[in-house]
Amino acid sequence: MTIMQMFNFPRRGALVAAALCACCALALPAQAQVQKLDRVVAVVDDDVVMASELQQRMNTITQQIAAQNVQAPPIDILRRQVLEQLIIERLQLQMGARAGVTIPEEELDQAIARVQQNMNVSPAEFQQKLEADGISNNAFRQQIRQEMIIRRVEQGSVARRIQITDQDINNFLRSKEGEFWKSPQYQLGHILIPVGSSAPAEEVAAARAKADEVYEKATKGEDFRALAISNSAGQNALQGGDLGWRKTVELPTLFSDALDGVKVGETTKPFRSDAGFHLLKIHEQRGATEQVVEQTKVRHILVKTSAIRDDDAAYKLLVDLRSKIEAGELKFEDAAKENSEDIGTMLQGGDLGWSNPGQFVPEFTQAMDNTPVGEITMPFRSQFGWHILQVEGRRQQDMTDQYIRNQAANLLRNRRYEEELQNWRQEIRDQAYVEIKLPELQDPSQSASDDAKGTSERQ
Repeated sequence: MTIMQMFNFPRRGALVAAALCACCALALPAQAQVQKLDRVVAVVDDDVVMASELQQRMNTITQQIAAQNVQAPPIDILRRQVLEQLIIERLQLQMGARAGVTIPEEELDQAIARVQQNMNVSPAEFQQKLEADGISNNAFRQQIRQEMIIRRVEQGSVARRIQITDQDINNFLRSKEGEFWKSPQYQLGHILIPVGSSAPAEEVAAARAKADEVYEKATKGEDFRALAISNSAGQNALQGGDLGWRKTVELPTLFSDALDGVKVGETTKPFRSDAGFHLLKIHEQRGATEQVVEQTKVRHILVKTSAIRDDDAAYKLLVDLRSKIEAGELKFEDAAKENSEDIGTMLQGGDLGWSNPGQFVPEFTQAMDNTPVGEITMPFRSQFGWHILQVEGRRQQDMTDQYIRNQAANLLRNRRYEEELQNWRQEIRDQAYVEIKLPELQDPSQSASDDAKGTSERQ
């Protein structure tokens, strides 16, 4: 099995998988054939697409289509589509070069390591697979690098085009789709103690007493499924009252109201409908949950090193300030106003407000987390300079609403990303100088505009 055959994906699918697919084609044509085909098929601004590249990509795509048992389009249409793909990639790589986008070797190594991990092979085994497919290590690394540059250019260019407003989020959350999306999903158990809506008072009382008895047994730890089998008149009674996974918006309002405030493992108190008394138990939950985080209120003083203040001098200054603050000779906020070089907080006495986990760099976070309320750290260094900080308080903050809004914003942003990506690709294609050398490769919808642009630019 070749490396390519281990993947099944669209061209713009997983980053590294796409690169592997493209690289595998390097081994396919014989050298004599490549030499025979090697000619310019398209000029793309300051670059060109060669016939050998087009043929290599064609080989890759046709093998991929065959592996998926999908009917391939006519070869002339497929060839034009593949050429357009290569043209867009050339434009993106040129944009990346102009913007100075580079991929450090360490980041490239990490991407390749993820490929190996996903394939569950050792580096040596992975190298053997490359060699078996006739792919040189340098060619593979270069293709991965280009794919990463393209992805970075796309993300940077398209993200700037997408604006998600508070009103967008509000409209989504209020919609039926939003209600369904944010609703948690429960695995529910159900017990029904039947009694008609017009039943005599004594029958209603007897049914209520039985429901209370079952509830008491459930809350004391008896198996809910066994209780359902022996007591419930619900249609799922013989399956232990199992209702499966249900979102609250899929449940009758009576049920969803009863579940309000009930946690995983708990059973609702009996509640009545026209059919009788019901009990629900939440066996498991997935989806939206309460997000409570510990926030820390902190002040800090930042001292940077320079040509006239080295590490020792910065450390000594902060030690002296700390001593004066602890001795009551100086308030922390006054020391920050006079000495801190964090221009964003110095005028507020170094106040950073209430912070969430992961908000600061690791060195700052570690010092903050290890410092009791009311105490001041010894000087420590981060990438920004030397700090001391004072922890003023800690609290548990419910961030559920903000968490849901952030998730909704991400969902809306991802939806718009694909649409904007296609729009942006078409725009850079329309604005570029592209000359396709072979008439049979010209797309009728593009050839007229390309010819017009080419004539204009040559004049």
